[in-house]
Amino acid sequence: MALPKYKASRANTHSRRANWKARVPQLATARTPEGEVVQVPQNLAAAVRKGYMKP
Repeated sequence: MALPKYKASRANTHSRRANWKARVPQLATARTPEGEVVQVPQNLAAAVRKGYMKP
């Protein structure tokens, strides 16, 4: 693991951490093999359509 060569100031640390934002996932409409229409995250829509996972 890389180690820092110098101590990061408190202001720099807090500024870096404050800029991180969680985002709401984009929802897509998918129809399950049973015919149910559900809203799921876009990256899981194909798996739901194929029946690999339950919403």
